[in-house]
Amino acid sequence: MQPGPHNGITDVPGVLVGQVQRLDPPYLTGTTVVHVPGTAVAGVDVRGGAPGTRETDLLDPVNSNAGVHAIVLTGGSAYGLDTAGGVMGWLEERGQGVRVGPGERDVVPIVPTAVVFDLGRGGGFQARPTAEWGREAIEAAGDGPVAEGNHGAGAGARAGRLKGGTGSASVRLDDGTTVGALVIVNAVGSTVGADGRLLGERYGLGEEFAGLRTPVEPAPEPPTGSLPGMNTVIAIVATDAALDKTAARRMAMVAHDGLARAIDPIHTLVDGDSVFALSTAPAGTPRLSVTDSEALPALETIFAAGARTLARAIVRGVLAAESVETPAGKLVSYRDAYPSAFKTSG
Repeated sequence: MQPGPHNGITDVPGVLVGQVQRLDPPYLTGTTVVHVPGTAVAGVDVRGGAPGTRETDLLDPVNSNAGVHAIVLTGGSAYGLDTAGGVMGWLEERGQGVRVGPGERDVVPIVPTAVVFDLGRGGGFQARPTAEWGREAIEAAGDGPVAEGNHGAGAGARAGRLKGGTGSASVRLDDGTTVGALVIVNAVGSTVGADGRLLGERYGLGEEFAGLRTPVEPAPEPPTGSLPGMNTVIAIVATDAALDKTAARRMAMVAHDGLARAIDPIHTLVDGDSVFALSTAPAGTPRLSVTDSEALPALETIFAAGARTLARAIVRGVLAAESVETPAGKLVSYRDAYPSAFKTSG
């Protein structure tokens, strides 16, 4: 198995990603939008003790909603849920949504949303994403490489004592199926083990993380001032395999294993850890279901790939993050905290 051409969630056919962010004080936040123009079957699993979400009940397999048109991952805590309104307005203008009337724009776009806590990271509690940020992000959505690190909702992310960020990864399975992941790493827990190595790096494909070494530097001190302890990791796993809603829900559930492999501790009472799953197979394609015994081997392979790909995306997000100055002090990146991890032998 090898990564896709971009090693990102946009390698999954039908997935577009757009991001906006502001890093100028008092801002340190952003918004990431995954747009699926052809709609996608979706599931979600929320395990953190302090989630901030919108429209997640629609994704329950017992409910009638058939699919989603976009998913928003954003900073701003509960205030950031406003960004979904901008995404919905953009989709409505283009007639993308559940049709509820005879007019071209008589639609209701389905846009589930999850937020991370980054309020005040840049100095201003009111410096947070708005509906216009959501509109700008989906307007910018494309199928190229995903900008990682301090981009989109990862702009103000924190991972333990280090700077967090946006990460993405993909894998092409032996049968041609593609699985991708996108994550906003903003965890109370750490992505780094006691030896200074990233917990999820062992899941790298091929030479993906082969250049990393065990660092000699001690763990960095946290910023000297006060940073809010509330965080959250939010993510999306996607595949072009034809999953029904039960399988999409199960894919989201299993993907949490990827969080647990790359972040410790995870699912705390001050995190809102949430994972969405998408199946972009065209409407009308026969769907794999967890109630079909003949589908189980294929589903297990896809689910396992989703968890591993999410763990890799976490590593990539932390490696791409850049140090930032905050009112509480410098929030240092992994690269700046452990420079010896990147030195070649000899």
